[in-house]
Amino acid sequence: MTGRMLVTGSTGSLGRRVYERARAAGWTATGTCFTTPGAADLRLDIRDRAAVDAAVRDLRPDVVIHTAGGRDRGDWRSLADGAAHVALAAAATGARLVHISSDAVFSGREVHYTEDALPDPTYRYGAAKAAAETAVQAIAPAAVLVRTSTILGDGRGAHEVLTHALSSGAVTGALFTDEIRMPVHVDDLADALIELAGTDVAGPLHVTGPEPVSRYDLGLMVAARDGLDPASIPAARSADVLPGRPLDVRLDCTLARSLLRTPLRPVSVFMTS
Repeated sequence: MTGRMLVTGSTGSLGRRVYERARAAGWTATGTCFTTPGAADLRLDIRDRAAVDAAVRDLRPDVVIHTAGGRDRGDWRSLADGAAHVALAAAATGARLVHISSDAVFSGREVHYTEDALPDPTYRYGAAKAAAETAVQAIAPAAVLVRTSTILGDGRGAHEVLTHALSSGAVTGALFTDEIRMPVHVDDLADALIELAGTDVAGPLHVTGPEPVSRYDLGLMVAARDGLDPASIPAARSADVLPGRPLDVRLDCTLARSLLRTPLRPVSVFMTS
């Protein structure tokens, strides 16, 4: 399937790749940004419901892929209210909605999570993403809510940027040895989102790589790939530095693997190939 696609947040790490790969696949894609220039055709503040309504009404997309979020991971108005505004506009025009969520909606107490697990966030970002899910499901029940994890692979992912900044001493801090996630390559995730745009899959869907790894070990993979000194990557325990954050969160992607043609590569493969 191809047609008209609106990609919110197309200057972000994920949104940029969705925008580029959708256009390469034949979609007529329009990208939006708020402050960051780049692969965007339209400036849009998703916190402004009237602006979102007008943009979607004018563009009449067949599909909206909502990757935009706040510059601050605690920005409730962008993460929660903005998601509701996008869902309302998509529903009003009959557009298919692919909404991006996060493993941050879970506390990590259960470690392994399937799609029917109830969100139990422990910090503001996760709470905002959980609120966004609730709003989207209520407004646009045919939407698919893609929960994912750490996104990287092209050098622009937040974890890659942070690893380089820590290695160079540009920032202080550490990578956590006790926070376990399921990293996914940005291109794999982008292709999965584009594939889902042409389906009627609805509700939560977990889309990550299949391999769990700590944030620190992931930093060592970045260092090995990019020629950084592994000894320059500082380590710490999240439980000591930021108690209350989710520790071990593993999304079960059995359903996604049964539905998608797009391969979801293990991090140990795509970081070394």
